[in-house]
Formats: sequence, C-alpha cells, structure tokens
Amino acid sequence: MGRELPCCWRSDWPAITLGSSCHRRLPLMNDASVSASVVSARSLGAALLLAVMWGLSIPITKLGLLTLPPLVLTGLRFLIAIPLMFLLVVGKQRLPLKALPRVAALGILGIGIGQVAQTFGVAGTSASVGTTISAAIPAFVVIFAALRLRQPVTIVQALGIAAAFIGIGFVAWGRGEASSAATQTSLSGAALVLLSALTIAFYYVWSVELSERHGTVVVAAWSTLFGFLALSPWTIWELIEVPFQLTVVGVSSALYLGVMVTVAGLFLWLHLLRTLPARIAASIQYLQPIIGVAAAALIFGDRLGPLFIVGVVLVLAGLTLTVATKRKGQLSA
Repeated sequence: MGRELPCCWRSDWPAITLGSSCHRRLPLMNDASVSASVVSARSLGAALLLAVMWGLSIPITKLGLLTLPPLVLTGLRFLIAIPLMFLLVVGKQRLPLKALPRVAALGILGIGIGQVAQTFGVAGTSASVGTTISAAIPAFVVIFAALRLRQPVTIVQALGIAAAFIGIGFVAWGRGEASSAATQTSLSGAALVLLSALTIAFYYVWSVELSERHGTVVVAAWSTLFGFLALSPWTIWELIEVPFQLTVVGVSSALYLGVMVTVAGLFLWLHLLRTLPARIAASIQYLQPIIGVAAAALIFGDRLGPLFIVGVVLVLAGLTLTVATKRKGQLSA
C-alpha cells in the first residue's frame, strides 16, 4: 500500500509532509475526533492568517523583483530563513551522515531548481498568472505520487488533473492586456512557473521517505541549507555582475518571504495540524490563489481577461477534485 501524499498547499519551501510514520511524531486531528473537540475561532483565524501569508507570497516576490534581481532576492530570502529554521531544529533528532547526500539533493532540487525557476518565472509573468499556475502543485503531487509511491489515481482525480492543466493553458493565454511592465506575462515566464510547480511537486513526493525517517522540520532545515549553498555562487555572481538598488521594498520583500512565508508559515502549519482536522486546515488553504490574484490586482493593477477567469475556475475546480477525493479516501481507510 502506498504512502500518504504530502499535505502541502503552497509552492513555498519547505514541504509539510504527512507520511504514515510522521503521524506518530505529529498528532493530527481527523474527522473522527471532530465530534469530541471544538474547532476554536482562534484555530480558524490562524488557518485564515496562513492562507493570507502564503497567498501573498508571489505578489510579494513580484514586488521584490522590481528592485532586486531574481537570484539575489532568492538568496537573501533563504539567508534570512535558515538561521530561524535551525532554531526550530534545536532539541530534535540529529540528521545521520548517511542521509546527507539525499537531503542535499533534495535541497538542490527544491531551491536550486524549484525556487529559482519560480522567481525567474514570476519575473516574466504577472503576479496573478504566477499565483494561479503555482496553485496547481497539489494536482502534480498526485501524478508523481502515483508514479513514485504507487498510489492509485481515481477517474475523478484524473478529471481534476486534466481540468487543472486546461485551466493553466487558459490562464497563460487569457492574461489580458498589461497596463505596466509589472503586469506583463510571457509564455517563457509562464513555462518557468510551470517548471517550478512540477519540480516542487516532485520534491514534496520525494521528501516523504526522508521526512518519515528524520522528521519534517529537520529535513526542511538541512535541505534548505544545502540548496542555499548550491545557489550561493550564482547569487554572488549576480551581485557582482548585475546592477541593482538595495531598497526598502526589496529588503522588506525578502524579509517577508524568509520570515513569514518560509519559517512562520512552517510553524503555523504544524500548529494547525495539531489543532484542526486536516480536512479543514487544508480546505481553507484553497483561498490562497484567490488571495494572491486579488492582491495582484490591487498592488499591480493586473487586468483579468475572461479566459483568465475561466482558467482560475478550472484550476480551483481541478485542485478540489484532485485533492479532496484523495483526502476522502484516506479518511475512510
């Protein structure tokens, strides 16, 4: 029987993996315990806060790219996040030496390819397009889980995946007229965001085994460090070769991405998995792309054409079919 899917609703690092062994380290609430516990307003408020925090990640990335080049922004983000992440590791089990090569490869995949491709992709797309394409990551997780973890894909899930892919096409083609350079979208930019989504989805699936053995936070911290080290030479090159201005907006964007999205998001998500049924915690995160698109329209004045709106609906519908169906099967197992 295949392992459970990683439960992750953002394209942002790190992955929050819920493997079968991880359940023993991280007690989760499920539907069976709902009747015996009260879902507090504080927990629901925390889930909504997380949806806002993660939903703003791509618009904030776009904002940072107005003054910082892509590799510098990405490097600064993780330079800020890594010390804070290792504070979360204090007191937890150590990562064995024999696990370092696989964790390092995971970090290079997640940051060196996934996050870098996302940042370059966001630089070439409007924030609303980048947000919507990234929202399809859970659908890609189902595909890779079926291939690597041998998890079955139902007909409904297959329809959901197809709907998400068609929606991405509509989003890329129906992006509307750009009112400024910040709202322009190129097909190459959309392709890079799609590459990022596929890469990060594969990272989530690959991380299941390592997180089951060594713990989610430990794997996340060490893989982030290795990914940052692999990225550093290219970041230094960009620092030397590409002229840019270090502005308050750029530094603030990096701080938000490093502290709020990467570190606080991880801590809050782990907290929610202990205080809310996983079904509720995950479902509220469907608000992320809506928040991201709305923020993009407010900050950058993104103009949403009719095909774009149809694409967003298809992506959200496909995501719901793909993930919600799997969750139902897990709860009934």
